[in-house]
Amino acid sequence: MDFLKAEWKNLALFNYEVEAKILEKYVPAGTEIDIWNNKCYVSLVGFMFKNTKVLGIKVPFHVDFEEVNLRFYVKRFENGEWKRGVVFIKEIVPKSAITFIANTLYQENYETQKMKHEIIENEQTNTFIYQWRNDHKRWNTIQLETKKNLIKIEEGSDAEFITEHYFGYTKINQNTTFEYEVTHPRWEQLEVLNHKIDIDFKKTYGYDFDFLQNKVPVSIFLAKGSKITVKNKKKLEPNVILEERCS
Repeated sequence: MDFLKAEWKNLALFNYEVEAKILEKYVPAGTEIDIWNNKCYVSLVGFMFKNTKVLGIKVPFHVDFEEVNLRFYVKRFENGEWKRGVVFIKEIVPKSAITFIANTLYQENYETQKMKHEIIENEQTNTFIYQWRNDHKRWNTIQLETKKNLIKIEEGSDAEFITEHYFGYTKINQNTTFEYEVTHPRWEQLEVLNHKIDIDFKKTYGYDFDFLQNKVPVSIFLAKGSKITVKNKKKLEPNVILEERCS
């Protein structure tokens, strides 16, 4: 049985070019950083979970909710081909039960915060707003204003690179990695007209990512999203990782 089925909707993606060495300690065993056009990316992503089912069951009050995450991109060579995936630095959600399940079963780095979102529609544009609060005084905000017409994500674009990663990898320790597959159709996007980022990066993501406070994203887009499936995880043991490296 699939671990999770849901819809991921209205994904606001802010993509930063960073030095690969910043991410080295977060790279799971058996994977390596996925570089695109000589660039190493981290992405700040806000989106909606909709119609969520865990192990085929809709949990009351945990069906529709926001998530904001910070992630980077890796790849793994297996059976003669590359598998492209993501590693999450932190995933913020408003539901403590989601945090408990993800951290316990998948050993991800989920965190529960007060969150809210808003979609403002007018005749020519849509505005998507995601907010979370990691103290009692300040809301963190990411916001995109877009055109209304869907357009294709072009082959060979950075948007294709960011969205076409279909595995998740979790670093358990220096030798052990969890891998899980995420399936969804190819997405479409909305052209971004304006954006706003008002985040305390250090408080949200720690000292390692404080430098993003003054860094400008190299690309920003809004992926419309789709239904998704998260498969059950598998553990990549040290001997399996070694065999893949040597094959």
